[in-house]
Amino acid sequence: HSNSLDEALTLAVALLVRIDRRKRLWRYLMEVRAGSRLKSAVCNTEVIAVKAPGEDMDIRCGGVPMLDPSDAKTEGGTPSDDASDGTQMGKRYVDPDETIELLCTKPGDGSLGIGDALLAIKESKPLPASD
Repeated sequence: HSNSLDEALTLAVALLVRIDRRKRLWRYLMEVRAGSRLKSAVCNTEVIAVKAPGEDMDIRCGGVPMLDPSDAKTEGGTPSDDASDGTQMGKRYVDPDETIELLCTKPGDGSLGIGDALLAIKESKPLPASD
């Protein structure tokens, strides 16, 4: 009986470890829809989603997952070196496929990204000529 009890305990511990890892991962994922507002945990950056797929995403600023603006918790600290180019007020940031578009409503020192992939400033389209 002790052998089957040991196996059951080992399985239970393995399941708890797996659940704990998922909880940590889910903590970084946030459902993002058009109109969603986000704030940085490490700088002053705030954005609003202009275009979003409406699914859970790991949106970061300064290399750290962004927060809901109503979340009083802030991480403090500074943006990571590879995500510290900053954001510019009024600029739109997109991923390469333009599946997400974030409008910067408050600039800061951190760069925007999805996971470790940084977002780029969306190029403005020229206005049609008025003859």
